[in-house]
Amino acid sequence: METATTFQFARAARLLAGEARRGGLAVPSFRCPPRLAGVNRTVRRRGSSVVVAIRLRDRPWVAVLGDLIEGIVVTNELVGAEADRVRSLLWDAVEGEVSGPLERARVA
Repeated sequence: METATTFQFARAARLLAGEARRGGLAVPSFRCPPRLAGVNRTVRRRGSSVVVAIRLRDRPWVAVLGDLIEGIVVTNELVGAEADRVRSLLWDAVEGEVSGPLERARVA
């Protein structure tokens, strides 16, 4: 299991934010770790701003990517088919990030 690094987190957050903006979606601020102990992801709303905090330590990279994507879905209050469509688009955008650098090195 490859765990997430802050570099991977920042890179994926930028990539997903760009995709979300291109799709006309609001983009939350991402940070790590959450202030609340014992949770993997928190969402905090203050007026029109949203902060999604994600725990990286001891978590699979793909779980962190899922939290980044879900943070965008939650920020935009998407449900049903629209939420599924956006999730699919965002997963497609990070397809190369799912396996991470170690897995890509083994394949190459």
